[in-house]
Amino acid sequence: MTYHLAQINIAEALAPLDSEVMSGFVNGLDRINSLAEASEGFVWRLKEDSGNATDIQAFDNPLIIVNLSLWEDLESLKAFTFQSAHVEFLRNRRQWFKKMDTPPYVLWWIPAGTVPSVEDGKNALQQLAENGATEMAFDFKKWFDMPSKN
Repeated sequence: MTYHLAQINIAEALAPLDSEVMSGFVNGLDRINSLAEASEGFVWRLKEDSGNATDIQAFDNPLIIVNLSLWEDLESLKAFTFQSAHVEFLRNRRQWFKKMDTPPYVLWWIPAGTVPSVEDGKNALQQLAENGATEMAFDFKKWFDMPSKN
């Protein structure tokens, strides 16, 4: 069996997305999403008709936005996250988002051909928060290899 790496990240905006405070983030979304989709190892990302997932309200707090994607492997996701123009978003995140008390992202392996739901991602975030990194939910600091192929 082949697996893909699922990732979800969440962030609580400092203000509504249509505010001036969030304009730098919102104005860069299309560029970063296109970069992700063109990246080696990219498989899929959650998006609405708008082309992004910012319209999806996954939490009671409307300021929490969600990003969910699939990658062929950890190396591809790391390259996109830390070695592409995406890193500028990471550097500037405090301009747009609050520091969270819970993990802001989680990674987990799923069988290839499976598309994770936002609920799957929320469950993985909860697992990471409650148990730390495990084979079921982990992060870049303590990650687990793809399950052995059967």
